[in-house]
Amino acid sequence: MAARGSDSDYHGVSFGDAVRVWTRIALLSFGGPAGQIALMHRILVEEKKWIGEERFLHALNFCMLLPGPEAQQLATYVGWLLHRVKGGLVAGTLFILPGLIAIMALSWLYVLYGDAGPVAALFFGLKAAVLAIVVQAVFRLGVRALGHPARLAVAIGAFAGIFLFNLPFPLIVLGSGLIGYGAARLGSSAFAANGAHGGSKRRALPDTESALGVVLPPHARPRIRTALSVGSVLLLLWLLPVAFLAASDAGTFADIALFFSKMAVVTFGGAYAVLAYVGQAAVEGFGWLAPGEMLDGLGLAETTPGPLIMVTQFVGFLGAYRNPGDMPPLLAATLGGLLTTWVTFLPCFLWIFIGAPFMERLRSNRALAGALSAITAAVVGVILNLALWFGLHYLFAEVAAAQLGPLSLEIPRWTSIDPAAAFLSAAALAAVLRFRMGVVPVIAACGAAGILFQSV
Repeated sequence: MAARGSDSDYHGVSFGDAVRVWTRIALLSFGGPAGQIALMHRILVEEKKWIGEERFLHALNFCMLLPGPEAQQLATYVGWLLHRVKGGLVAGTLFILPGLIAIMALSWLYVLYGDAGPVAALFFGLKAAVLAIVVQAVFRLGVRALGHPARLAVAIGAFAGIFLFNLPFPLIVLGSGLIGYGAARLGSSAFAANGAHGGSKRRALPDTESALGVVLPPHARPRIRTALSVGSVLLLLWLLPVAFLAASDAGTFADIALFFSKMAVVTFGGAYAVLAYVGQAAVEGFGWLAPGEMLDGLGLAETTPGPLIMVTQFVGFLGAYRNPGDMPPLLAATLGGLLTTWVTFLPCFLWIFIGAPFMERLRSNRALAGALSAITAAVVGVILNLALWFGLHYLFAEVAAAQLGPLSLEIPRWTSIDPAAAFLSAAALAAVLRFRMGVVPVIAACGAAGILFQSV
């Protein structure tokens, strides 16, 4: 192991090596948060041995606590640990860049050719793959996060709160965190860290054997002056465009800036948790797109590298395309998509650069670890809610909202089920859960099957 030295080189990982590794991760980061986190674990912990298992899980649990995409924030966190703010900016930006370019190009193709028969059939098949991948995420995270009955109870409670009572995400996260915090303070081990990630069968890498070791990096010590200076710059870059658009009454652009800025603050639980909120608001609140189009956007995000939450760029793209004002629709759509990405991801850097130094100091805090573990368990219930929401709108042509006292339910009309969608979904679920096929082969097979169904 390299000798300890200055802030930048004590761990022996050069900035150039880190840039190459972050580029590799960005180009390979398919499959949504579960696959992306597993990829980072394999490369950063098992292969490069830059960060130990316990420290990796601590960072992951913190990112699960934050609003926004946990995989991108995890990359930012580790990049910051290695090479300070510049390392976090490079890691987080590279993680976004391939998906931004790919989703923008595919969004253009979607609005220009999406109604064409073969393209529509392709997206019909992709939706089955998306549904299966979301269900797989429930199982993957559940295996890791629900090893104790108390965690299972938290997950069930989170699911019931969202699916049956339409409780807001922040309330679910706050309640789960308080349960885990209180249990740990009382001495319970119900929410203790699992000590493993994603079912890896290899020996967990101790922090002492990693390049970062167990010591606190010099730049990771909390400094109020640094936090204020970095935070002020990021806040200005984020909020000044939002304030300008809101003050200038910029129509859909103001709606996009304000809505996705709000999303960046209030939607906790990672990408899958955020998608249910965004989908419902964009479909039912703003009318930017239909439920089926939301599934199309998720299909695009699943088939491209980068954060799954990049689907928000597709949502903003369609919202501006259909409400362009005095601009050409495609120009408005492009600007709307880029604006969405800006206000969605810039706050992610803010949360990491301000919060991570304090989290590093609290790595040994049992009560905080219990709170983060309980929140991770709650996210399983949130993702299950998302899977059901997508499934209802894909499998059934008619879904009605029903209010029974405090209960809020979406009830499908069973006679409206689409047999082709049901068959493809069952096949995709068998592929990912029973035969453990990779994301890319399943997506390719479902897309081809959708075209085949349309042609017969």
